[in-house]
Parts: sequence; structure tokens; C-alpha cells
Amino acid sequence: MKKINIEVKNEIKVKNIIGFFKKTVNSYGTGAKIDCPKHYLGKEVYVIITKDKSKS
Repeated sequence: MKKINIEVKNEIKVKNIIGFFKKTVNSYGTGAKIDCPKHYLGKEVYVIITKDKSKS
């Protein structure tokens, strides 16, 4: 599988947003996936990785 470089930033600005949703990455074979509605098939998407919040 191709290694994807992650650019570390504190802020991102994106124009022309249709909407967004929050999901958890799940294991899938030897990789990982994010479930997404079929409505977005063929669309360009961005995955934003956030710091883990401390669990109380």
C-alpha cells in the first residue's frame, strides 16, 4: 500500500464545502477505512486527523 505523507498543521481553510461529518477510522484487512454515504462517490474528500482527547 502506498504511504501517504501527513502535513502537520493547526488550521485548515477549505472553500466550496458541501458539508462535513465526523467518523471514526475502522480496521479493514491490513488497512483502515472510513464509512461514507454513497452520495459522495466520485467526490474529492479530505480526511483530517485530530489529536486524541483524554477520555474521562
